[in-house]
Amino acid sequence: MKEKLSKLKNQVKSNLAKAKSLDEVEQVRTKYIGRKGVINEIIKTIPSLPPEQRSTIGKLANELKQEISRWIGETRKKIVAEESVPDAKETFDLSLPGKHKPYGHEHPITQTINEIKEIFSKLGFDVEYGPEVELEYYNFDALNIPADHPSREDFDTFYLLARSAGGDNQLLLRSQTSTVQIRVMKEKKPPIRMIAPGKVFRPDTVDARHASMFHQIEGLMVDEGVSFSDLKYVLTLFAKSYFGQNIKMRFRPSFFPFTEPSAEVDISCSICKGKGCSVCAYSGWVEVLGAGMVDPNVFEAVDYDTEKYTGFAFGLGVERLAMLRYGVDDIRLFLENDMRFLSQF
Repeated sequence: MKEKLSKLKNQVKSNLAKAKSLDEVEQVRTKYIGRKGVINEIIKTIPSLPPEQRSTIGKLANELKQEISRWIGETRKKIVAEESVPDAKETFDLSLPGKHKPYGHEHPITQTINEIKEIFSKLGFDVEYGPEVELEYYNFDALNIPADHPSREDFDTFYLLARSAGGDNQLLLRSQTSTVQIRVMKEKKPPIRMIAPGKVFRPDTVDARHASMFHQIEGLMVDEGVSFSDLKYVLTLFAKSYFGQNIKMRFRPSFFPFTEPSAEVDISCSICKGKGCSVCAYSGWVEVLGAGMVDPNVFEAVDYDTEKYTGFAFGLGVERLAMLRYGVDDIRLFLENDMRFLSQF
């Protein structure tokens, strides 16, 4: 058995000396000291040896196993070191230009938000932010949308806690950034001129024009003597700044629980220039935002004097504006992280 171990020792040394890659070294390790390797098979036979040989052979086998493990480690280090040294036949030209790594840039939705913020900043509007996880009070009740109001279904969202039998104020993912307007009005007194950008969430079926998470910008202006003509003037300035001076606008009567009167705002289709196409359903017009005069019930919720103050509010979907601006026909393209699409912006 001693002779056998001595021969194995010489075989391992010879095999490691011939190994030229880490894979070949691993093959040697598996063959000799692996779980089913030669050394372990010898160790298993030790109980069958004469008692006077067991201790000696066991000691020799374990020592050889440790030696082989050390030789393997040394051989691995040697091969790795040799692989890291460049081939003498290869030359490196220091005068060659380096490899260009493209820089990232802002997502088209971020670009759109920043551009809208810049336009309204020039009009004197502050930019305000609020939490995406909101209380039911700010998302519904303070905006004149009580629990039994049918319009709540249009603004329904994802609840983080099951509604209790008593109708307690629950946590939810906000379905509109109007929640920020309520928070600002509770903290500040008029005059107020602000926009609130951010993510909103609604349980919509995802398709080419809808997503369960999208970006919205809500605007609010409150002061003495604010009228609907002020609203129309501000939105006209915004539309012409964003879409171009030749854009046309129209206001259609609508309903929102937090504004009265309310309107849907359309612009002439920027794709077909008002002639009619699939984007505008061949009408020449595309809806871009909702707006109206703040309902007195909202002012009462924030303790504003409804006899003294009036105001207007509006809300727009950022993805909708970006789709119109760039001629994108599927909202999902903004969310798929496809560099072939995003690199165009």
